[in-house]
Amino acid sequence: MRLRSTLAAIAVAASANAALAADPRYPDWPCPQAKVPEISIAAVWAGPPIDDVGASWKDDAKVSALVTRLAARRIPLEEAQKDVADFLTGTADEKTRKGKLLFAGLFDTLNAQRTSVMNGLERVMRKQREAVDKVRGDTIKLQEMQSGATREEAKIEELSNQLNWETRIFEDRRRVMKFVCEVPTAIDQRLFALAREIQQDME
Repeated sequence: MRLRSTLAAIAVAASANAALAADPRYPDWPCPQAKVPEISIAAVWAGPPIDDVGASWKDDAKVSALVTRLAARRIPLEEAQKDVADFLTGTADEKTRKGKLLFAGLFDTLNAQRTSVMNGLERVMRKQREAVDKVRGDTIKLQEMQSGATREEAKIEELSNQLNWETRIFEDRRRVMKFVCEVPTAIDQRLFALAREIQQDME
């Protein structure tokens, strides 16, 4: 009875996760937030065009090091904003040059972080679906073993323990996914805030 209840709970949870993927283009997306594959520059940047920057920000050691630091979410946003203000000094032209490089680096880096996180979430969602199928099959097998004419208690116990382990892994993944679903939004917010700080300090 307990295993049947566990299986039912897992099936409901998996169905709920799948239902959240309202956009048919992204059937493996498990989060309630709509999937936006990439941040658009226009959504976060109102400064001068960065078309001429490309990946040249990587060639500037100071900019590259600062981008790495600012993109790290362990660095408090207020501290990161102060670092931006301290960096964007000099003449108007110097501020513009450094500001464009810095934003281009942050845009590339944080977009890559988002993509990595979202790909990870979709991989886990696929594993969750596989886990549901595995638990369902093992549950049926266990019920057959328990109702058979000859009960092999050692094998029944082994499969029962395996099922308990499989369901525990499923639930652990589900809890982690719920937390990780917030990460892309946090990255969006960080990029927007830092872009705004760069624009203000360039003026």
